Amino acid sequence: MNNAVNSRVPDTIWSGTWVAERLGVELVGDEGLTDLLGLALRRNPKRAHLLVSHVLGKHVPQSPTVVYGHGFALGRRVRDLLGEEAATAVVLGYAETATGLGHSVADGVGTAPYLHSTRRPVAGVAQAGGFEESHSHATSHLLLPEDTGLLAGDGPLVLVDDEFSTGNTVLNTIRDLHERYPRRRYVVVALVDMRSEADAGRLEEFAREIGARVDLVAAASGKVRLPEGVLEKGQALVARYERESAAGGGVSSAGTSWPVAPRGGAAYRHSPAPPEGDTGAASFETGGRTSPLGARGTARPAPTHPQSTLNRVDLHWPPGLPDGGRHGFTPAHRARLEATLPEMTARLADAIPAGARRIHILGFEELMYAPLRLARELEQVAGGAEVTYSTTTRSPVLAVDDPGYAIRSRIVFPAHDDPADGPGDRYAYNIAGAGFDVVVAVVDSTADTPELHAPDGLLAQLAETAPHILLAVVPSYVPERPSMLPEPLRGPAFSSYAPDEVGWLLQDLSDVTLEAPTEEREEAIQSGGAHYAESLPVEYQPSEQYQQLFHTALDASAARLAQAVGAVTDIVLEERSPRPVLVSLARAGTPVGVLMRRWAQFRHGLDLPHYAVSIVRGRGIDANALRWLAAHHDPADVVFVDGWTGKGAITRELADAVKEFEAAGGATGFDPEIAVLADPGSCVKTYGTREDFLIPSACLNSTVSGLISRTVLRADLVGPDDFHGAKFYRELAGADVSVDFLDAVSATFPEVVDAVEQQVKELMSGDREPTWEGWAAVERISEEYGIHDVNLVKPGVGETTRVLLRRVPWKILAKAGAGADLDHVRLLAEQRGVPVEEVAELPYTCVGLIHPKYTRGATGADGKAVAV
Repeated sequence: MNNAVNSRVPDTIWSGTWVAERLGVELVGDEGLTDLLGLALRRNPKRAHLLVSHVLGKHVPQSPTVVYGHGFALGRRVRDLLGEEAATAVVLGYAETATGLGHSVADGVGTAPYLHSTRRPVAGVAQAGGFEESHSHATSHLLLPEDTGLLAGDGPLVLVDDEFSTGNTVLNTIRDLHERYPRRRYVVVALVDMRSEADAGRLEEFAREIGARVDLVAAASGKVRLPEGVLEKGQALVARYERESAAGGGVSSAGTSWPVAPRGGAAYRHSPAPPEGDTGAASFETGGRTSPLGARGTARPAPTHPQSTLNRVDLHWPPGLPDGGRHGFTPAHRARLEATLPEMTARLADAIPAGARRIHILGFEELMYAPLRLARELEQVAGGAEVTYSTTTRSPVLAVDDPGYAIRSRIVFPAHDDPADGPGDRYAYNIAGAGFDVVVAVVDSTADTPELHAPDGLLAQLAETAPHILLAVVPSYVPERPSMLPEPLRGPAFSSYAPDEVGWLLQDLSDVTLEAPTEEREEAIQSGGAHYAESLPVEYQPSEQYQQLFHTALDASAARLAQAVGAVTDIVLEERSPRPVLVSLARAGTPVGVLMRRWAQFRHGLDLPHYAVSIVRGRGIDANALRWLAAHHDPADVVFVDGWTGKGAITRELADAVKEFEAAGGATGFDPEIAVLADPGSCVKTYGTREDFLIPSACLNSTVSGLISRTVLRADLVGPDDFHGAKFYRELAGADVSVDFLDAVSATFPEVVDAVEQQVKELMSGDREPTWEGWAAVERISEEYGIHDVNLVKPGVGETTRVLLRRVPWKILAKAGAGADLDHVRLLAEQRGVPVEEVAELPYTCVGLIHPKYTRGATGADGKAVAV
């Protein structure tokens, strides 16, 4: 069934004849291909011809049952192709032409959630992806799902477009999404497969390249045969119509002599037979909004209706129901729409004047599905009246009033939804001159603006084509925004780092007294009277001898550190995301995050965002920080960063915290896999090295971490809508070596480039799966030494240093033969009176043991170790 207003009029004339005769373009393929497609011309530097679908519901008014039926049938074919996998499929449609088609395909699949790309940014909604459409006049597509998990699953992804021609758009999409959300199977769906012979094999080659299956489902297939020089010839033909029409005051000598309406209205004409020769009056914009041809004219003028009525109809659209798939449309949304469609359609039918026989529903750019479903429902109850459907568009197309041309008239009006790319013309095709009794314009509330109602706006233009105009406004759906969270803190107001090095998702508690003597904290922590994150240790003030040890260690290890930084950064870029968002775990991870950001800048020219967040053992990660990140970035791009692993407690803590966050309704897509500089405990698979060596930033506290304290989580200071807290120790600026540390390591970047490249190759070709041998060793030590609490066993150089700086140490286990990496540990142990015991078989360079039965009475008020 094909009830298009302009597909074949009369039956012997195909609506691509005009272009075919003038440009030598041939459309060949399946029987019935020309029932689906016509041809038109457009001003476009990439492709002059336009395939105009008779069944898409965009440029050509068509029965909504036909439009919906084609998409639904394609969806059924996809369901049959996928079999059981259809239950986990997600459908993605392309803006603007295929948003309604994609919806209809999703309906045909049955249980598939739906998302379409958009060219409309929405404040507060994070972009989950984007891609380019190579031949389009407007290329940037955004993906703005309310739930980023919609794209993060591993079920089939079904990509829907009106035509599949070069394949570039689909390949760009799959490439972008596969990097972020790899999956095993993709299905490409189109009304027509119009690939050239040269392009036919690209899809299969691409599938092999990414290691996934890619299927194609199309209603028909064929080819457009383009003679040599067709682009230039088409551009010249369009330019000729522009020039002659402008020079003739709106009439082209190349076509008929009836008037073309100037800006501001559709001109009246009788309907003379087109003359022989180059028939057809043309209308096209000439680059400015003052051209007598085009901006408000049509090539097929219609009688004006000075007494047209304009009324608004309230559909009673269900509150909270999305108006389409811009932010996702789930099966639950679909069921809710189905339940309310009859009532909304009845309200629309009541508003249509009695006796109207030709009713047209006009959707708005990306808003195709809601008007389509209303039109189809109306068609079922219209009692013999003819109902057709199409939508406005931002695509400029030449209009020629010839039965052998697909676009016989056009209305031009200013954009009325405050588009992100600025004001411009918009178009409605084949409405003027079609003889509609009623035109129902369906727009979303974002587009219900003064521009819509202006004297040269869409409604005024429609009023000159039909005696009755109705306006139905569907509320623009905007995902519920999280409670307002502050912007990240940055230096120099908070921390000694430069403002672009890191943003701290923390609240400043610098004016709150939080420090307690180490011994008091230890007793409270071990007795269960307090959590370690509820207070801060008194900041360790290093002696001159200890500071010298730090600088000696830094000089000796800077290049070694740079190599590990480069390796872990390059692995992140290769495996996790080409544009990662670095999120360091404050505070030990923060210097490493800054160094990774610097390496990405130095080696790859990337300016990566970097934030620091709080994670607390036993309490999890700061959920509000995750909410902020999800509102500003794609969670799939977030890479959590830490300095090193010990036994892997924080690794497990983060994994559990992300699961809990998602279960509580938070955004999905965060990957809890931590990237670390050193992984001696074999707890992660993204690391620079698994050696347990001295990372000089572990030697000090705040004075090597931007003068920021450990993070604080205490109920009386941190409310449900607050970030965790921390202090900025401005008073320690004289002892600060934070930037010195970063600069010393960064200075060695040029000399380690080759070594990093080799190390990355070795790491990526080897087995990096975690063995958790560090955790096993900690459990063994805990039992051997009678501690019976793994939280009091701190393995590795970094963790041992923390024990000596912040906790009440009992003893230090040192690997026999450990050298300079432990000089600072031995010095700290001597200062605190802690014994160092050499152990032959130790998987770490050293292990710090916290006093297992600590009270100030047991150890003495000075906190020095005593025997248990």
